[in-house]
Amino acid sequence: MSAIQKPRLRRKEVPAYLAEKHGIEIALSTLNNLASIGGGPVMQYHGRIPLYRLEDLDAWAEERLSAPVRSTAERCRD
Repeated sequence: MSAIQKPRLRRKEVPAYLAEKHGIEIALSTLNNLASIGGGPVMQYHGRIPLYRLEDLDAWAEERLSAPVRSTAERCRD
């Protein structure tokens, strides 16, 4: 029997999840800032506690990554 995966993470758990699942390093302070100014992952609130769904974190991580390229020259093309 496998362990139950949490459906939502608290903000302090998000950096470890993104690093482990997507290889994206992000500081907790950066997430705090993005939550204030916008541009971060979608969140929901339980009272005053921000919670992040795994699906929303995965989508946000994918949006931040470029398309796959075979060379640095390909990256410059749009």
